[in-house]
Amino acid sequence: MRHRFSLLALTAALLAASPAYAEPGSWTEAPDKLPRAPRGDRFKNLDFLFEALKAAPDADSAKLVESRIWALWLASGSDTADLLMSRVKAAIDGKDTNLAIELLDAVIELRPDYVEAWNRRATLHFTNKDYGKSLADIRQVLAREPRHFGALSGLGVIMQEFGEEKLALEAFRRALAVNPHLQKIPDFVKTLTEKVEGRDI
Repeated sequence: MRHRFSLLALTAALLAASPAYAEPGSWTEAPDKLPRAPRGDRFKNLDFLFEALKAAPDADSAKLVESRIWALWLASGSDTADLLMSRVKAAIDGKDTNLAIELLDAVIELRPDYVEAWNRRATLHFTNKDYGKSLADIRQVLAREPRHFGALSGLGVIMQEFGEEKLALEAFRRALAVNPHLQKIPDFVKTLTEKVEGRDI
């Protein structure tokens, strides 16, 4: 019971620490094909892309912008980290989750500010049903990139696993505030809103 309480306390802290943006299944993952990460100021590029994502007029435009965001997130800035990440992908494709986690441990030790290594490891811990470690890694992701809609979606999924529908709803709403074009998440929000807040009369 204490372990469950600590997980819920961690989640509440995560949601409180993540900025509440004024505009309001499965883990959200990078698409298979990504463009090259653009050169220049990474943070300015991301700021521009997130504004473009909110303003995207249709799903196809949004997907294009989203893939550019993922390209920036996946750019480690290290040839060694990139090599290790390619081995992570091979391990995941080979269903060797434990090896993939060990490789990600090495990537994180090498590049502790590399957001996507934390996010991938959070996903794998979730796959292993190690929710405490998954939440701890999500915390690291959101500390470095509060707009990470993949991590926010994952947080919502974990809270659903625990039956914490109010916290799941808050996490999913945060993800949609950042990326209004996420698939499946609007359906989760609709269902959870009816459960948590009741139907409109």
